[in-house]
Amino acid sequence: MNKKLRGVAVPLGALYTKDNPVIGEFGDLKPFADFCKAAGISIIQLLPVNDTGTQSSPYSGLSAFALHPIYIRLKEIKEFKELYSTNQKFKKNYDDLLDKDKYCLRYNYDSILNSKNELLKMLYDCSEEGKSGEAGEELSKWIKENAWVKEYAVYKNLKWNYMQASWKSWLDTDRIKSREEILALWNKKAFKKEHLFYAWCQMIADSQFRSAVEYVHKAGLMLKGDMPILMNEDSCDAWACPEVFNQSLRSGSPSDGDNPKGQNWGFPTYNWNNLKEDNYGWWKKRLKNASKYYDAYRLDHILGFFRIWAIPEADVNALNGHTEPYSAIKKTELYELGFDDDRIRWLSKPHIPTSIIEDITWNHEAAHKILSLFCNKLEGEELWLFKDSVRGSKEIAESDLSALCSEDAASRIKEALINKWSDISLIEVSKNKYLPLWTYGQSTSWKSLNQKEAEALSELFEKVNKKEQKLWKKQAEEIFEAITSGLKMIPCGEDLGVGIACVPETMKKFNILGLRVVRWCREWSEEGQPYQPFEDYEPLSVTTTSVHDSSTLRQWWEEEKDSVKAFIKLEDSGLTEEEIKQAAEKDFSPEIAEKILKAAATSASVFFIPPLQDLLYMDKALWLEKAADERINVPGTVTNFNWTYRLPCTLEELAKNTDLIEKIKKIAER
Repeated sequence: MNKKLRGVAVPLGALYTKDNPVIGEFGDLKPFADFCKAAGISIIQLLPVNDTGTQSSPYSGLSAFALHPIYIRLKEIKEFKELYSTNQKFKKNYDDLLDKDKYCLRYNYDSILNSKNELLKMLYDCSEEGKSGEAGEELSKWIKENAWVKEYAVYKNLKWNYMQASWKSWLDTDRIKSREEILALWNKKAFKKEHLFYAWCQMIADSQFRSAVEYVHKAGLMLKGDMPILMNEDSCDAWACPEVFNQSLRSGSPSDGDNPKGQNWGFPTYNWNNLKEDNYGWWKKRLKNASKYYDAYRLDHILGFFRIWAIPEADVNALNGHTEPYSAIKKTELYELGFDDDRIRWLSKPHIPTSIIEDITWNHEAAHKILSLFCNKLEGEELWLFKDSVRGSKEIAESDLSALCSEDAASRIKEALINKWSDISLIEVSKNKYLPLWTYGQSTSWKSLNQKEAEALSELFEKVNKKEQKLWKKQAEEIFEAITSGLKMIPCGEDLGVGIACVPETMKKFNILGLRVVRWCREWSEEGQPYQPFEDYEPLSVTTTSVHDSSTLRQWWEEEKDSVKAFIKLEDSGLTEEEIKQAAEKDFSPEIAEKILKAAATSASVFFIPPLQDLLYMDKALWLEKAADERINVPGTVTNFNWTYRLPCTLEELAKNTDLIEKIKKIAER
């Protein structure tokens, strides 16, 4: 921490060699470490490498502990040589795997995963455990040291038997199991061989990863991991440790300019009260397990340790979410401001005029029939309130209105009712306790308030926010005190877009490095939104030019010219506006890439870790035809493109690129 270091960020799957041209594996870290050492790079930062099952996103973890079998190098398994030479089916399947999408733009996650799983099972059947159905000495010792694998193996085997379906759709006898029942199933002789297969795979993955880590360390490099804060609801941990999670809530983010309905990520929130009672044991085990491999780690969405945007599981969007923890407004406080029960109901319950549906159906009677499915009519008025039985907007979205109207009308009616579901000023989070809706200012009820009422409520909301800031700070401090102490790993936090005062001060208190993405480090409130000078960056931070969810440096230059102009102005404030415009209009080039990287490397941050793509831009021969094809992920989309980025060359070719190595070395020397 007393020495400024330069690194590179890369997804493990992006690396490949001449002999292993399909997908990056744990062993590929060794030749990559040689390249990094030659280029003066000190840190290799990986995206998460945990098992994500059928999901290609590394942030959709199937397990907080298990490594992804897709990164196992098959030919390093001791049974490989004999099986390859004696079993024609295995030989053909393995050779076919090596030919899959060879040197393609992206790798085929599903195809590679299925092929590797089949080959791993064939290798396992030739192993000591596969033949006997009992754990050998080596595996027995490994299982004893990694007790989490028992729950994982039972879960994986059940998931296989249920055709990879979510555990929430399993039979009750399998869906709900105590820890004792899971361990009993692990020990059941009839399933022992199947369970040991998953433990055997994890032992091999662990051995190969540790070997790679040892090589990285011998090369004088550090390895930095990535710790997603959230777990998939369809994960081993959510199934086996229900006390850790709150399945009634989903995490996400509130409404903003780019996402007017907020974001619902679909991951359950944590039950921090239960975790606290256990002294955050689950998180401690998770980080201790990661420390076997990493010297530093990135805590994804660090704001979530302070407060998470919690959305009712029954809702389709994030509008009716709230922060957890929160400080609620009591009904008595609203009484004191002069609001009676009717007014409180007006503020906290959506009131649906018949006309909203009638304007779609053009039929008064049909509108009444449709509304009566979800609502009760207020006596003597053409106003309706949702029934207490309607738990969320999902029920509206999934309803069948085909008997009452056309398909087009049904779609518009559902949209209108879902919009009304969030047309409130207050959310009743529990009986007689309320929170302001994030978008309360847009609601019908808020717009009906007189100035005095609006000012009184605004003042109350501000008091609530101040109380919540203290709650968030207290929660984060308790968590960080418990989970970061006693670890040799350097903690880093993804704190992008965080505007809460207590976050940077708390991170500093626990020596957690923040993240500084150059293009977003600007004085947003000032005219022209100038870039922050590199020397003003917080030293306790990591500077980067791009992240896995953003465009690359090249795409940024080509598509975000206003941002580019502001950056040029930072680098050369003596240029006129016309000169800045002309400079920004130049085609992106290796020289421009090198200049930006050299400038960013001068930041005051203790670490400078750009993505590998941005470094490769210093050699035009390594560019793809389209800049958009060089990014890792496009947020808000679910496609085969996301998370399947591959290098434009083999690691052998990269190692021979002496011109690029020298350019990177000069940046590292900055």
